Amino acid sequence: MQYASTRGHTAAQNFSEILLGGLAPDGGLYLPTNYPQVTGAELDAWRKLSYAGLAFEVLKKFATDIPESDLKALADKTYTANVYKNTRADESAEQITPLRVLQDKAGKKLVLQALSNGPTLAFKDMAMQLLGNLFEYTLAKTNAELNIFGATSGDTGSAAEYAMRGKKGIRVFMLSPHKKMSAFQTAQMFSLQDPNIFNIAVEGVFDDCQDMVKAVSNDLEFKSRHKIGTVNSINWARVVAQVVYYFRGYLSATTSNEQKVSFTVPSGNFGNICAGHIARMMGLPIAKLVVATNENDVLDEFFRTGVYRVRKSAETWHTTSPSMDISKASNFERFVYDLLGGDANRVATLFKKVETEGGFDLSGKPGSDGDEFSQIARFGFESGKSIHADRLQTIRQVEKDFGITVDTHTADGIKVALEHLEEGVPMIVLETALPAKFNETIKEALGRDADRPAGFENIEALPQRFEVMTADVLAMKDYIAKKTGL
Repeated sequence: MQYASTRGHTAAQNFSEILLGGLAPDGGLYLPTNYPQVTGAELDAWRKLSYAGLAFEVLKKFATDIPESDLKALADKTYTANVYKNTRADESAEQITPLRVLQDKAGKKLVLQALSNGPTLAFKDMAMQLLGNLFEYTLAKTNAELNIFGATSGDTGSAAEYAMRGKKGIRVFMLSPHKKMSAFQTAQMFSLQDPNIFNIAVEGVFDDCQDMVKAVSNDLEFKSRHKIGTVNSINWARVVAQVVYYFRGYLSATTSNEQKVSFTVPSGNFGNICAGHIARMMGLPIAKLVVATNENDVLDEFFRTGVYRVRKSAETWHTTSPSMDISKASNFERFVYDLLGGDANRVATLFKKVETEGGFDLSGKPGSDGDEFSQIARFGFESGKSIHADRLQTIRQVEKDFGITVDTHTADGIKVALEHLEEGVPMIVLETALPAKFNETIKEALGRDADRPAGFENIEALPQRFEVMTADVLAMKDYIAKKTGL
């Protein structure tokens, strides 16, 4: 399996070669030169597998340069009940991502897929735990080092740090928007005292953090000299790891390959739902992929109108589903590449226009950049939006009707999913995090604190270690250089 950039960089790259690098040298994102296809016979066989077994089967289609015995050992090491143990009382840790039917009326079924049973209580653990093991495996082969430089709006940071803490040859430099995460999210990251973890609170919004990660990644000399890699969803391996739970959700919700399901995915950076798009392109019988946004509705606007209009920092709202407070969806480029039929030159032109003019228009109207919006339905995408009042109401309603508490982002997903239910096609909502991570809003909605898994009772009271910096790329490079000693 070979990989090329969405912007035309065609040098042959295998999975291990792109694993540590993040962005392609031309600023694009890596995609396989073709999507591997899954047969009906394979789906039938995969229904009987454990999550680790399924992960191995999916991964070996993409990581063809890693010996299968090693890849299987990595999957078996990652996906265990001991790692993904934060299950609700009526769930089995052995299932890793159990399904729960919330509603089944008049042939319209709403299902919740639990993805937040990992060590940081968020879906990011599903990929990040594997990424940590892949990094360690790859670096050990050459006795090399890696300095991970990433950005987080809340959950990526803690998932990456918990996956990489103590890993030989790895340092983590994680940017987050200063004072714009929940108290729990902040404490979960900043309370880590491991010497290979560096937390930087950036005065700005998530997009400022993400822009700095891309700027550093695009400085090829600095990136090479300081051995910079990334764990954000621009990293292809992380997206591939997320593809697995779409297969698990489908196989758990159906009994035959003639059946279809749909997925609703809370989305800000387009990484999570991009994995669903890839699963669908591989042949998984997905009817619809529904993008659920919060008040920062850049993606909803595109899937309704064909106009991709990035907001400026001052126009990016700080909301009660903060992990989606994103106005420049970096993974969106991978889907646009497929939408444009793999025209890398045009992709490069459009995303340069994002940087210079703030967006592009594929609506087909006079003066637009193209008419590909007419093809959106062919890829199964729909969208919707949820605001603060919606998520409060949804949290209350889910508690009342189903006896469970959901976090704010999952509430956004459920609200939008209910607007897109289809008779005969189960709608699976991907859970984003456990509600304890957003206790302030849970308390506002329900008048009580969210339940906390053991070990997290007083996390906000732990000592915190972090540095506050401005959104200055040169200062950030200097900081990294001093800490790495390179």
